Amino acid sequence: MNMEVKTMAEFQSEGIQPELLFWVGCAGSFDSRAQKISKKLVEVLNMAKISFAILGQEESCTGDPARRAGNEFVFQMLALQNIETLNAYAVKKIVTTCPHCFNTLKNEYPALGGNYEVIHHSQLLKSLLDEGRIKVEGDVFKGKKITYHDSCYLGRANDIYEAPRSVLEHLDNEIVEMHRSRANGLCCGAGGGQMFKEDEPGNKRINIERVDEAANTGADIIAVNCPFCLTMMNDGVKEKDKNIMVYDISELILQK
Repeated sequence: MNMEVKTMAEFQSEGIQPELLFWVGCAGSFDSRAQKISKKLVEVLNMAKISFAILGQEESCTGDPARRAGNEFVFQMLALQNIETLNAYAVKKIVTTCPHCFNTLKNEYPALGGNYEVIHHSQLLKSLLDEGRIKVEGDVFKGKKITYHDSCYLGRANDIYEAPRSVLEHLDNEIVEMHRSRANGLCCGAGGGQMFKEDEPGNKRINIERVDEAANTGADIIAVNCPFCLTMMNDGVKEKDKNIMVYDISELILQK
C-alpha cells in the first residue's frame, strides 16, 4: 500500500503546487478509528494518481465545535489562523472526510476571507469511480445488506444525498433505506457540539434510536460518511449488542 504523504511546506520547498489539499481534521488525526478513514483516502488519492498534500502540524481545528457550542471568539481565532495558512500556500481545492470540516470550510470561511473549492470524500469517490480512475477492491462484504446513514452536515446542511449512495451502488450489495433518510434523516446525536459533552436528560439516547432504525431494516452494515457518526453508531451497536458492522463508505470500496 502506497502511504506516501507530503505536506504543503514540502511541496512549496520543491516549487510545486499540488492539485488538492487533504484536510485531515481533528478526528482523522487523533481518533484511532477515524485515522483508518484518513489512510483509506490517502490510498484512494494515490491509486488515482492525484497530487495532494496535507498541512501536517500547521493544521488546526476548523473551529466548528467552538461555534456550535457558542464560543464565537475561539471559532474566529482558529478560522483566521487556518485561513492565513491556507492563503499563504495559495490553496484552491480541499477534500475532507469530515462533514463538519466540509461545512465550515465551504460555507463559513468565505466570510472571513477563506474562499476555496471544498469537496467531501464521498463526492470525490463518486467522481473517481464514475471516471474509472479507481475501482471496487475486495469482496469481504459480499452478500451483506447495507443501510446508509445520512450525516446532518452533509445531508440537510448541504443537500448532498446522492453522492454517497452512488458510491454504494458500485458495490454488489443490497442497499436498504431506513425509515428516516435523506432530508428526514435522524442525527446520530453528536452534532452541535454534543460530541464533547454529556447528553441532556431524556428517555433514550439518539444514537440508540438510530441504531434501532438501522436494525429494523435487517441490514448487516451501517455505512456512514462522518467520523462523529462512525463513533456514535459504533457505540450504539455495542450498547444494544447488535450484530451489525459500521463502516465509512471508503472502507466498503477498498476492502483491504
